[in-house]
Amino acid sequence: MPPLKIKSSLICNRYLSKGLRSTLLLLAASSLFACSQPSSGVSDASTTSASTEDVLAVPKTAEPNVINNSMMTSVSKPDLLKNVSATVYKDANCGCCKEWISHAEDNGLSATAQDVADLAVFKERYSVPNEMRSCHTVVTTDGYVFEGHVPAKYMAQFLENPPVQAMGLAVPGMPIGSPGMEYQNKFMPYQVMQLNKDGTTQVYADIESVEQQL
Repeated sequence: MPPLKIKSSLICNRYLSKGLRSTLLLLAASSLFACSQPSSGVSDASTTSASTEDVLAVPKTAEPNVINNSMMTSVSKPDLLKNVSATVYKDANCGCCKEWISHAEDNGLSATAQDVADLAVFKERYSVPNEMRSCHTVVTTDGYVFEGHVPAKYMAQFLENPPVQAMGLAVPGMPIGSPGMEYQNKFMPYQVMQLNKDGTTQVYADIESVEQQL
């Protein structure tokens, strides 16, 4: 899938730390992927969501790895999520959310996008911890929650054998190179986190390379 190229004014500032924003601006002065700022109460970090420092998936000082461009090509596996249906709650102008939906649909997910004015309402409804939040929330018909740019591979793995204590997975923040966040030949290692029913979280998978998430 080709990288998104949208004006820098559409960068999703809500979920990127100051350090990562600086890195991105150095990488691409005027041409970047991303999603727009939600327009409602989601911006109140003290009451509805995590701060930009909390939601970033990797340390803000980390630099994206430079990789072979061909590695960023999306691999379609239509049978991976062929029996899974889900609703994706997102901001209407979120470009990276749309790219993630394309990734999931290429891998068999039956997705219904629902544009909402206040994403925090749905993150609260589905008990997504503040520090685990990202730009979109996915809820399957079975009630499992997938927050942010979770690779379809790990969605399928989780749904095949859900841990008893778990309610879903999350990729906090918006790591460069994760599905829907492809940018040129950059990749930033990140973690897929398991969301537990008691409100705790734990590492589900460490993603160290593009190949690992395909």
